[in-house]
Amino acid sequence: MAASKPVEPECGTGLPRWQLALLVGTPIVLGVGAVYLWNRNRGKEKQGKKNGERKTPEGSASPVQGQHGATNPELENMVMSPIIKAQSAKNKGNKYFKAGRYDQAIQCYTDAISLCPKEQKGDLSTFYQNRAAAYEQQLKWTEVIQDCTQAVELNPCYIKALFRRAKALEKLGNKKECLEDVTAVCILEVFQNQQSMLLADKVLKQLGKEKAKEKYKNREPLMPSPQFIKSYFSSFTDDIISQPLQKGEKKDEDKDKEGEASEVTGSSGYLKAKQYMEEENYDKIISECTKEIESGGRYTAEALLLRATFYLLIGNATAAQPDLDRVINMDDAGVKLRANALIKRGSMYMQQQQPQLSTQDFNMAAEIDPHNADVYHHRGQLKILLDQVEEAVGDFDECIKLRPDSALAQAQKCFALYRQAYTGNNPSQVQKAMDGFEDVIRRFQKCAEGYALYAQALTDQQQFGKADEMYDKCIELEPDNATTYVHKGLLQLQWKQDLEMGLELISKAIEIDNKCDFAYETMGTIEVQRGNLDKAIDMFNKAINLAKSEMEMAHLYSLCDAAYAQTEVAKKYGLKPPTL
Repeated sequence: MAASKPVEPECGTGLPRWQLALLVGTPIVLGVGAVYLWNRNRGKEKQGKKNGERKTPEGSASPVQGQHGATNPELENMVMSPIIKAQSAKNKGNKYFKAGRYDQAIQCYTDAISLCPKEQKGDLSTFYQNRAAAYEQQLKWTEVIQDCTQAVELNPCYIKALFRRAKALEKLGNKKECLEDVTAVCILEVFQNQQSMLLADKVLKQLGKEKAKEKYKNREPLMPSPQFIKSYFSSFTDDIISQPLQKGEKKDEDKDKEGEASEVTGSSGYLKAKQYMEEENYDKIISECTKEIESGGRYTAEALLLRATFYLLIGNATAAQPDLDRVINMDDAGVKLRANALIKRGSMYMQQQQPQLSTQDFNMAAEIDPHNADVYHHRGQLKILLDQVEEAVGDFDECIKLRPDSALAQAQKCFALYRQAYTGNNPSQVQKAMDGFEDVIRRFQKCAEGYALYAQALTDQQQFGKADEMYDKCIELEPDNATTYVHKGLLQLQWKQDLEMGLELISKAIEIDNKCDFAYETMGTIEVQRGNLDKAIDMFNKAINLAKSEMEMAHLYSLCDAAYAQTEVAKKYGLKPPTL
C-alpha cells in the first residue's frame, strides 16, 4: 500500500515493519522493549496467580497471639518482643484494610513501622509496602511513592513495592521513572505477568508517541535510497507519473485518445522532473515540479501528484496532503491521476491511524476508476491491516482479474490466506495456501516478492532450509534489496542460532543501503539481546532518524526507551534479562 512511509514494498507484504514483525513472528527471542510487544499475547495463556491483582497488603489478617499463648492484653504487651508487637499492629491493619477502613489501616501500619527494629529490614519493607497499598486505595499517589521508595530501599527486589510505585508514578505522569520500575518488575518476573507487561507496553507507547510527535515535527526530510524508491513505484501499474518519459509526453486526458500526443517545450518543469526520475536524480524532482505548478503549466496536475508522492517518500505528509487534495478535486484531471492521488492519500491516512478516512478514499477511487488494478491491490493491503482478510482476498481477486500478470497481487493473496489459516489453526487451509505459494513461484519465477512472502510462511512452519532457499532466490533476483538480507539474517538466528552469520547478513544490508531503517532496528533488537545496550540505543536512534512516518518513529522510540530503561535498572538494581 502506498503510504507516507511506503509500507515495506521491498518484501511486498504491504504491512508496516513493526506490524509485520508481530504478524509473522520475529525469529529471535526479543528483549525488553520488543519483548513487551512479543509477550503481550503470550501472557494471556498464563492465568491464575501470576495474573492476580496486587491490591491486598501482605501478611495474615488475624493478629498473632503472644509468644506463650497469652490472651490477656496487658500480659501480652509485657511479654511480646518489638517485632511481635509490630507484626500484631500490621495484622490489625490488614483487617482494617480488608474492611475498607483505610485510615485505621494506615494508623496500624504506621504503628508497625515505629515499633519495628531497624535491623528487621524485610519486615519493615513489608510494613511500608502495606501502608502504600492503603494510600493507593485513597488515591494518595505521592504518599504511595514515598512509602514504596522506603520499601525498595530496604528490599531492592521487592516486586510488589516496585510495581505499586510504577503505577503511582504513571498516575502522576512520571513516565520515565514508571518505565524504569516496571522494567525491573518485568525482569524479576521473567516477563510472565500480564499485568506488569501491559503497564510497560502502555507507558512505552505513550513515551514513543510524545517523543515522535516532537521529533517528527522538527525532523529534516531525508530521501530514501534509490532501490527503495524504485520498489515503491513498482507496486503501481496504473500510475502515470511513474511511467517512463516518452517523446511527446501526453496529458492525462489525452491518454485515451488514440494517436494523439501534445508536444511540449523543453522548459516544462514536470518533464524535467520525469527525466530526473529516469536518471535516479531524485533530489531535484520536487523543485522541478514546483516550477511547473507555479508557472501554471499544462502538466500542473501531474506535477502536483509527483511532488506529493516525493513529499510522502521523504516523510513530509503535511506538505503532501494539499497537493493530493488539489489533484483529487481538479475537474480537468484524468481519472487515473485522481484515483492514484486517492490511493496515496488513503495510504497516508492509514499511516496516521485514521482507517475510516483511508477506507473512504479507497472506496472513492474504486468508484471513479473501477478498472484500475492499483485500487484493488492497495485496498487489499489496507484490509489486511484492518484484519478484514476475506475482503482483502476479494480485492486481490479483482486486481488479478484486471491484471492476470500481477505476480505481487497473487503472492499477497496467498499470504493473506495463509495468515488467516495459520492464526485460525486450520492445517488443511495452511497447506492449501502453501500450495498456492508454490504455484505463484512456479508461474512467476522473476517475482522476488513471491519468494520473500513464501519464505516468511515457511519460517512459520519451521521449514527453515527451504525458507533459506527462497531468500537466496530473492537475493539472486534483487541483489541490492537490503530487507532480504535482514530477513535471511534473522532466519539464521532462529534456525541455526548462528549469531555471527545473522549479524554478518544484517551488516551486509546496511552496507548495501545505509538508509535501511529496518536493518538498524533489527540490529538494535539483537544488541539488546546480547546485553550491548549502549550499541542498541545507537542503532535505534539511527533508525529513528530514518523513519518516514510519525507512527513508525513512535515504535522505534519505544524500543529505544525500553533499552535505556534497562541500562538504568542495571545501574540501580544490578538486574539484567537473559542474553543471547
